[in-house]
Amino acid sequence: MKERRAPVCRRAFSTLTLTLLLVVTGCNLAPRYQTPKFIYPNGWGGKGMMVDALPAADVPRGKWWEVYEDPLLNRMEEKLTLTNPDLQAAAEAFTQARDLALESESQLYPQVAGGAHLSKNKGSLGRLFYSRRTSHGLEYESNEAYSGAASWEPDFWSYIRNTSHMQKNLAQASAADYALLRLSLQAELASDYIALRGFDAQLAVYADSIRYFRTAVEITRLRQGGAIGAGLDVSRAENQLYAALGAQSKLLAQRQVMEHAISVLVNTAPAAFHIKPLTSVKMPFRDVTIRPYLPSTLLQRRPDIAMAEREMAAATRGVGVARAAFYPNFTFTAAGGFEDGGFDLASMSRAFWRIAVQAVEPAFTGGLRRAALQRAWAQYRETVDSYRGVVLSAFQEVEDALSQTRLYRQEQHQQHKAVEAAMRTQSMTMALYTGGLSNYLDALVAQQDALTARLVEVSAETNQLRATVKLIRAMGGGWTDQDMPKVKQIDPIGPLQYTGLQHPRPVQDVPTETRAVAAASGDLDGNWLTAPALGSSGAQPRSGLMGASRTAPAPGSAKD
Repeated sequence: MKERRAPVCRRAFSTLTLTLLLVVTGCNLAPRYQTPKFIYPNGWGGKGMMVDALPAADVPRGKWWEVYEDPLLNRMEEKLTLTNPDLQAAAEAFTQARDLALESESQLYPQVAGGAHLSKNKGSLGRLFYSRRTSHGLEYESNEAYSGAASWEPDFWSYIRNTSHMQKNLAQASAADYALLRLSLQAELASDYIALRGFDAQLAVYADSIRYFRTAVEITRLRQGGAIGAGLDVSRAENQLYAALGAQSKLLAQRQVMEHAISVLVNTAPAAFHIKPLTSVKMPFRDVTIRPYLPSTLLQRRPDIAMAEREMAAATRGVGVARAAFYPNFTFTAAGGFEDGGFDLASMSRAFWRIAVQAVEPAFTGGLRRAALQRAWAQYRETVDSYRGVVLSAFQEVEDALSQTRLYRQEQHQQHKAVEAAMRTQSMTMALYTGGLSNYLDALVAQQDALTARLVEVSAETNQLRATVKLIRAMGGGWTDQDMPKVKQIDPIGPLQYTGLQHPRPVQDVPTETRAVAAASGDLDGNWLTAPALGSSGAQPRSGLMGASRTAPAPGSAKD
């Protein structure tokens, strides 16, 4: 009867031990995390600039810049996404953050190592205490040993799991940071390109006005030659002409500087980059009208908000890591193998092994652990404050962009009427002066007013278009937190995967969020500063030539 009870008791004891081990292992000391709820102001109900609009009703997703219907802008945005060096660096930063998460998670598994030792040794006849008469030690000896070792740290207090989860949250934040940088660069490129086309329109205004001013100079000279005009009129007309030529040169310099900035964004040397100017006063973009999101959906569509929220989630895991330091740390190790003074390991007597369990509990650390825990809580509160600040900044950016798009559009319409009135005044005063019914000062003032009004009108249209880019960026450019990799998608490889370790890594091993950039980084030796990218197919863009040198043709998300 006792013989039957013994196995039952042993099984019961083993089951109880295993259950206790699982319960203790599942102890998570991190505080329970919940995404904070932000209370929206009453103005969001329709009284303020942002009103309740349907999510994604007007804001484009994906290639949002295509709403402006400019082929050259579309090609430059594609090239920026594939080759911009800052974006490439952000993609690699995400890859590093993801690998750090896997390094932390690897500690959950037993660490196994193996070793082998083979040696042939000869003793010196002149060694200490050796005597030929009394010593019979071997002058030659061999040694052979094979061993293996395994160690495992049971994660009783979730120290390893919280560390791993914290790194995964930071990797998610890095993915959101990549999306934020990509959106910022794309918006910067679109804004700079619109500004450059604004310079083209202003240059067209100057070209038109300069032709008019040259005619005015000729008229004043003719009147002076016929003794019906004063030399003062000629001087005033010439001053007006050369002042306009100087302003035109200054504007050309500003356009070239803007062109250089665009070339750097698309990863091309400025000397090998040129955008053919347009000669029309009219901007080559479609009029874009965008309604904002609901406040609740805005928080899900901003990469910077998602990044701040993931950093906040990581900080809660850091608290769990700091708490685990107050509890004992257990380590199980096992080692064994065979060793022989010759080359014969067939006997079990040559075997050796070691099994050990180690528990370490710091008794006194001088306040080190409590200071670390207090610092972890302070870091968490810092991320909460930063999150609130990012959300408030997001609201401000949307409100600013909405105010600008609405008021700049209003300014544009009003300034157009001012241009019509100024052009009529310019024509009438010049006709009166030519007919000798008015002095040239009236004509001069009218010319200056007409030029100023036309420049302001172009500036208002440029500002309104750039404000729409700012509004799209402020609302996330169609990005959502669902585009951010989930926690379970962070691990780049499995614990037993030893393939695909070459560089560059295969595209299928790259996260979707950074796949396009990583695919473009395969040619480590390519010279991207002169590589063909835009306009190399020979097709002429509707709004300008891309890729031509000035001197010679250029060669070709989510939550836990």
